Amino acid sequence: MEKRRAYGLTTSISMIVGIVIGSGIFFKADDILKSTSGNVGLGMLALTLGAMAIIFGSLTISEFATRSDRNGGLVDYFEKFVSNKAAGGFGTFQTLIYYPTVNVIVSYASSIYLTIVLGIKVSFELQILIAYLIFVFILIMNIISRRVGGYFQNITAIIKLIPLILVAILGFTSKSVSYEVTNNVSFNSNISWIAALAPITFSYDGWPISTTIAGEVKAPKKNMPIALTIAPIIILISYLLFFYGVTNILEINAIMELSDGYLNYIFVSLFGNSAGKILTILVFIAIVGVVNGLSLAGIRMPQALSERNILFSKSVQKINPKYQISIKSSIIYFIICSIWMLLHYVITKYGLLNNSDISEIAVAFSYITYIILYVKVISMHRKGEIKGIFRGIISPLLAIATALFVTFGALSINFVNVIIYIVFCAIVFIIGYAVTGRK
Repeated sequence: MEKRRAYGLTTSISMIVGIVIGSGIFFKADDILKSTSGNVGLGMLALTLGAMAIIFGSLTISEFATRSDRNGGLVDYFEKFVSNKAAGGFGTFQTLIYYPTVNVIVSYASSIYLTIVLGIKVSFELQILIAYLIFVFILIMNIISRRVGGYFQNITAIIKLIPLILVAILGFTSKSVSYEVTNNVSFNSNISWIAALAPITFSYDGWPISTTIAGEVKAPKKNMPIALTIAPIIILISYLLFFYGVTNILEINAIMELSDGYLNYIFVSLFGNSAGKILTILVFIAIVGVVNGLSLAGIRMPQALSERNILFSKSVQKINPKYQISIKSSIIYFIICSIWMLLHYVITKYGLLNNSDISEIAVAFSYITYIILYVKVISMHRKGEIKGIFRGIISPLLAIATALFVTFGALSINFVNVIIYIVFCAIVFIIGYAVTGRK
């Protein structure tokens, strides 16, 4: 029986928007300004370049989505259109580095907002501990009850849009908020502004996940390319309005000095302590929702690799009849994230990545791996499998160009340390590639 395709164009667009808009824009705006030396125009330009990466990237990868009936996303595309070994390399990188590093950073961001909500100042060490406890709580919740985890994800998807839309509106209608800056920042723009692409890429991250719904979209060859073009434009407009709103309400130096506390300061200043705290709580819930989504997906990654005979033994794919999830897979993911939480502490404590973090480089390396798929699309065009110059040549070439630009942005943060980290990611990818298929 043919699989029933349930999603129309409108639903597809809303799902992509909901997947991509997460926590990044809330706690990366100050990082973008720091990277651009406080230049709002360059920040908005970098936001636009980041959107180009997902527009052309998603258009190119949609060529695979429309040719696959499976909802496995990029790992399946590597497996079906490149090779099983390439799928092994990509899946190993995703499981050991990508998902856990992003999960750790978003957990850390949630701990920052929790302390802001509670109105307390804590040491960096205590922030790490709180982040770890939040992560463990969310992980256990998703193991014990898939239904609760799913409900929580749906609720937070709606909640996270409230502060985003509110700040955008306030940017045009509200008067500016005063703040006494104690540390002045010089405004000298140079090529270092490209480093803003690292936090921006984090803010746009998640778009490849949207390709997993292609198998359930009505008329996917028509609707998926449209959805994957319109959705990034909607996201870009939302981010530009939010970014403009924030910089219009609060002085740029103040945003950079307040760092992740700038939103709470705006809300409290404009609406009073009680209402401001409520809005900050919504931001906290939105960020925890991202932790939930990453945990929900992450605990299944070792199991997914095991099912493909990649890295893990067959025992990892055994489903617990009570919880309907692989307990071994969940434990493996928990251990991996615990190690990365410790590494995040060390890297941040000693400033090894300057104004960046472990997740941004992992996201940047992801774009390097996407180039393999982009090149494959060009190859398929040359073989006549993909028709049209734009779909088969122009779109993938622009996707490759923007992916390389994102990588260059990551390198400009701290060239030596970032190179070391990218080489480490590459080694993990190669190990996964090498061991795939071995008995």
